[in-house]
Amino acid sequence: MIEAVGAVLGNETTAVEQTGLGQEDFLEILLTQFTYQDPLKPLDNEEFVAQLAQFASLVQSRQTSENTNLLLRAETVAQAFRLLGRVVEVAVEGGSEVGRVNTITFDREGTPRLTIETSSGQFLTDIGLSQVGIINDGEES
Repeated sequence: MIEAVGAVLGNETTAVEQTGLGQEDFLEILLTQFTYQDPLKPLDNEEFVAQLAQFASLVQSRQTSENTNLLLRAETVAQAFRLLGRVVEVAVEGGSEVGRVNTITFDREGTPRLTIETSSGQFLTDIGLSQVGIINDGEES
């Protein structure tokens, strides 16, 4: 099956996003901490440096996650374009169909959707990569 990349893109939330805390939240907490700290007991330098390191780690984690998602999207698009003109087996309701990938479109999220032309001339539309099975370079069997 071709599902490897196509299935991954549906789950794009990072651990940071799942916690509900972002960069703005972290800065707001830090500024609130400064605002209400006891002037006779200021924030310890080591603690402050540790918090800044946590913030830097948060920013880097978010950038890494965004870059990984961009790479996965690019690989999914490339995977779809490699299927153009190839004969594939497609899982459909009630079994499977064999046909040639005719066109590629993209939905609102940028996910590729295939149109498959079967040997009987029927067009299967809105096919996701996760539905595509065996790939042949040659003619339909």
